[in-house]
Amino acid sequence: MTEGNALKYGNNINTDIISPPQYMELPVVEAARYAMSAVDPDFYRKVKRGDIFVAGSNLGSGSSRETSPLTLKHLGISVVAAKSFARIFYRNLINVGIPAIECKDTDKIREGDRLKVDVEDGYIYNLTRAERYKCQKLPGHLMKIIEAGGLFPYLKEV
Repeated sequence: MTEGNALKYGNNINTDIISPPQYMELPVVEAARYAMSAVDPDFYRKVKRGDIFVAGSNLGSGSSRETSPLTLKHLGISVVAAKSFARIFYRNLINVGIPAIECKDTDKIREGDRLKVDVEDGYIYNLTRAERYKCQKLPGHLMKIIEAGGLFPYLKEV
């Protein structure tokens, strides 16, 4: 289980918002400073290791570039929860070792809520509001990739 504070965003947050294309040639350490800057210029300053990125529908549409999940990982995002994901972005999150969980109730979560996420059983516990939200469970084969730290470390193990 992962515990952290919610960083809350709306619908249709695409990969150009998460990782602006004009900075994608920079090393991830530098590019991460611009993550989410179009909608939240202070994102990179306020994110703390272990925080949980929460969004509405259609998270990660647009380009399939890997820099979007890599910048989130570099900044310390521990889990990404959304009502729905663009499929390539979803798999890119898993491939870099960030659990991605689909949850129809993300609209009940507010910025700064303290969350505990159980990706194996498919629950988000909102400790701030004393609520529990049922989510999609991550399948076992994806959990193995997450536990290994991403696809490349996983492939080295098998």
